[in-house]
Amino acid sequence: MRLSDLQLKMVINIEDGKHLGVITDADITPEGNINYFIVMQKHFFKRLFKNDNEVSVTIKQIVKIGEDVILVDL
Repeated sequence: MRLSDLQLKMVINIEDGKHLGVITDADITPEGNINYFIVMQKHFFKRLFKNDNEVSVTIKQIVKIGEDVILVDL
C-alpha cells in the first residue's frame, strides 16, 4: 500500500469515535522504516480555530486499515 492510498482514508480514534482527520505526511528513517504518520484535520475552518490541529500516529497505534477508514487507538 502506498502513502497516497493512505492519504485518502479518514483516521478515526476507537477510544471515542472521533474523526481525527487524514494522513498528510509520514516521518521515515533513512532505512525506509516509518516512525509515525502526521494526521491533520481536513476542514479548514476547524483547523483555523483549534490549536492542536496535528496529531502523530505511530504504526503500533494503528488497529485496522479498512477500505475507507484507518482505526487508531490513541
